Amino acid sequence: MALKALDIFKLTPKKNCKDCGFPTCMAFSMKVASGAVEVEKCPHMSNDAIAKLSEATAPLMKSLKVGAKESEYTLGGETVLFRHEKTLVSRNRFAVQFCDSMSEEAIDAKIANMKLVDYIRIGEEMKVEFALVKYNGNKDAYVSLINKLKSSELKIAYIIDCEDAEVAKEAVSLLDGTNPIVYGANKENYSAMIDVVKGANLALGVKASSLEELYSTVETIQAAGYKELILDVTGENIKDTYTNAVQVRRISLKEQDRTFGYPSIVFANKLSNDNPMMEVALSSVFTIKYGSIIVLDDINYSKALPLFALRQNIYTDPQRPMRVEPKIYPINNPDENSPVLVTVDFALTYFIVSGDIERSKVPCWLVIPDAGGYSVLTSWAAGKFGGNSIAAFVKECGIAEKTKNRDLIIPGKVAVIKGDLEENLPDWNIIIGTEESMEIPKFLKEYQAKKNEELANA
Repeated sequence: MALKALDIFKLTPKKNCKDCGFPTCMAFSMKVASGAVEVEKCPHMSNDAIAKLSEATAPLMKSLKVGAKESEYTLGGETVLFRHEKTLVSRNRFAVQFCDSMSEEAIDAKIANMKLVDYIRIGEEMKVEFALVKYNGNKDAYVSLINKLKSSELKIAYIIDCEDAEVAKEAVSLLDGTNPIVYGANKENYSAMIDVVKGANLALGVKASSLEELYSTVETIQAAGYKELILDVTGENIKDTYTNAVQVRRISLKEQDRTFGYPSIVFANKLSNDNPMMEVALSSVFTIKYGSIIVLDDINYSKALPLFALRQNIYTDPQRPMRVEPKIYPINNPDENSPVLVTVDFALTYFIVSGDIERSKVPCWLVIPDAGGYSVLTSWAAGKFGGNSIAAFVKECGIAEKTKNRDLIIPGKVAVIKGDLEENLPDWNIIIGTEESMEIPKFLKEYQAKKNEELANA
């Protein structure tokens, strides 16, 4: 159970020094209890008291760092069940499963797909972060598979899926320096598996045949002194898995039981019965409820696009809207005769507007100034999308060098800024566009037809 302010106060040095920045030790204790201040902020707290308080006031779900260098990821550390309660801390990650019984062609195909599905969406890299390497009994093939993945130039972290402690130990040595997860501890082999991971303090994946068995196994491992754990909540079927995932999260965060206070792994590929669409559906479900790592059989764009977009939407701070980079976006291969459209940097607005411009098939330059990440009317009301700011960006971004066309089309909802733009951009012809994005294709086609007619009559 997390300590209350009074419990923390009893361990404070009771000095009226204000070195922590608070007027009294009780005020400091209340902030520590609420999670707003680290206990180390008090310079007079003893090391023993800091150790006790740090553990007691730590998040009920343990935070783990796995992987290394550019492939290091944080799992767990969550404090709430739902996104609307508070920002979620650590986004879930996706893994593709390999095993030693696969053919070389199948291995090569999965590696190629993982390399192919790697793209940027709203400033974030979208890719599969883990390769899960399952041991099916062929040690030589298993070692060869690990070495092949290491030499593949994939930027990934690793999950060693192996219940044989000796083989797992050899796999750990092959992946030295990558901080892999070692998955496969159960009620029979937990002691040997702890020996595999404790030297490097690696994350240990724990599995069981039921939620009750998982709880008792974790208790036993904790009693043995190891607490760097990941819990497999995958059940015999979809219903059991969903129940397990929710119950583990609730027991940890609502009942404040640290036995289940660890990140989880869900094998969506096991539940999907080789149906790739079912795998996507299940992965979507457990992205929301509450898989820290979700294991897929393979990856391609039909799987990646919905899953990565869903994850980004859920794990983005709701207080900080998703934004695209302010710059010039060419759409439909524009040239020096193409018109210029302008809209805000709110990601949803950008995707809708750019999609409708693409549907028009009219080559255009889309200029996105810094509008604070808000919608058109909100950013205009906040003073971030007005004539002065748009004009300044048009002058600075270099669009005048990319096109000889001086038609600047603005959103119809902010037609009121037309006069300011004409004053600040006297060389440009300011055109009021549509109020709704869905009207853009018709508007641009009519605009293009009018331009073509003018050229024909010139």
